Amino acid sequence: MKLQPDHFDVQSILGYGPGWVGLGLNGVAEKIEHSIVIGSRGEKFDWHCARFDQLTAEHFALLANTQPELVIFGSGARLRFPPPAFLRALMEQRIGLETMDTLAACRTYNILAGEGRQVIAALLIEPPGIEGA
Repeated sequence: MKLQPDHFDVQSILGYGPGWVGLGLNGVAEKIEHSIVIGSRGEKFDWHCARFDQLTAEHFALLANTQPELVIFGSGARLRFPPPAFLRALMEQRIGLETMDTLAACRTYNILAGEGRQVIAALLIEPPGIEGA
């Protein structure tokens, strides 16, 4: 059986650990140590929040503006759900949201992006040692 190496034509997550994720596109790797939003259509921008308790409805409205079919929200080192009121902009546009810890969100994003889905990963990258509220 002939095996082919994985090759993504989309932005992918190459690695992750406490306080960082590694992104890659077209053979170029980058280590990110702050919260970030990436998308399968090439979206990439800073998500200005260092802790879960700093999130607001505006953070999620920004995600709705990218108009993906699905948002994967990585809530940090552990699973935490944003208040439903924060998700209004996503719900109004009928955009799905899945919440999981950031490491699981990284894995899930890679699978969905590799399948050609229009997905956004909003990754809360907290400094090591911060567990959040």
